[in-house]
Amino acid sequence: MLNFCKGTENFRIFAKNNKIKTTSTMENINWAELPFGYFKADYNIRAYFKDGKWSELEACTDENITMHMAATCLHYGQQAFEGLKAYRGKDGKIRMFRLEENAKRLIHSAHGIKMAPVPEKLFVDACIKAVKMNEKFVPPYGTGASLYLRPLLIGTGKQVGVRPADEYTFLVFACPVGPYFKTGFKPVKIQLVRDFDRASMLGTGTYKVGGNYAASLQASVRAQEEGFATVLFLDAKEKTYIDEAGPANFFVIKDNEYITPKSSSILRSITNMCLRELAADMGLKVTDRPIAVEELANFDEAGACGTAAVITPIGEIFDREKKISYKFGEEGVAGKISTELYNRLKGIQLGEVEDKFGWTMIID
Repeated sequence: MLNFCKGTENFRIFAKNNKIKTTSTMENINWAELPFGYFKADYNIRAYFKDGKWSELEACTDENITMHMAATCLHYGQQAFEGLKAYRGKDGKIRMFRLEENAKRLIHSAHGIKMAPVPEKLFVDACIKAVKMNEKFVPPYGTGASLYLRPLLIGTGKQVGVRPADEYTFLVFACPVGPYFKTGFKPVKIQLVRDFDRASMLGTGTYKVGGNYAASLQASVRAQEEGFATVLFLDAKEKTYIDEAGPANFFVIKDNEYITPKSSSILRSITNMCLRELAADMGLKVTDRPIAVEELANFDEAGACGTAAVITPIGEIFDREKKISYKFGEEGVAGKISTELYNRLKGIQLGEVEDKFGWTMIID
């Protein structure tokens, strides 16, 4: 059952073949030129936790959230989110990619900062409804754009003392987006830093919570101002081992081996998990181990990976403190294995190749 928010008027709803459509018109969109940014769609989907249970889902046209000024998300950082995409495939069908894994990761984040976890079925249903009700915003195949979903869980119960809220709001909004980096699938230069940390070893690094991203902003903005696409963090304890690449996981390739950093402060990337499986399927050795900074001189390829960009090849890593540059492959050209991994993953997402892993869900 799907309810509608109070105040969600001025539209007509038609139910046909289990789909909900609106009569609203849409401006012409240049899909191929979309940035990775907010773009208003028709609906967002919401649910509320109160008195120990979750409400049914409801659809809203309102882009705003009303909450008490003492809500714990505003004071004590009780907030977690996810990011996933829906794709228009080569066959015209809409596919969603491993959204059950996003549901599990949001549950992990909720437990980590003492929030009421969103049940997996509620999460999945909300994401599917967000896609169906905003279907016209799913970009056409071949444009390089997709429909981005942002599930958000926030503490809305009021507290003055430092303790968890007793009420929570869960919502999913959707917007069409282009590539995360304007360069697309081309090597970028990133900056390695030691004077900032993204997360501590026993802190919130494995949870997808806003505080980790807030902690990365100073270093990330500075890196961009100094001409780099993003920043590469080291472990907070020893400043010796590679941690995260700004908003994404990091990986390197050497002699047919796919290697990712092993750390207790790295977010569990669903994209990286897929790349590891694809790498193994391609016959590569897959290794999860600490990667010392000095080792960067020995690798053939490097990249950042995540939902937003899938894979961003890294052409150069510049150590800001030691003024050392580590370069990978031919300038301006993505590595052979990174390219193959990218093409295989995108091919599955777009229905261009067989999904033998069972990763995609077709939305009818």
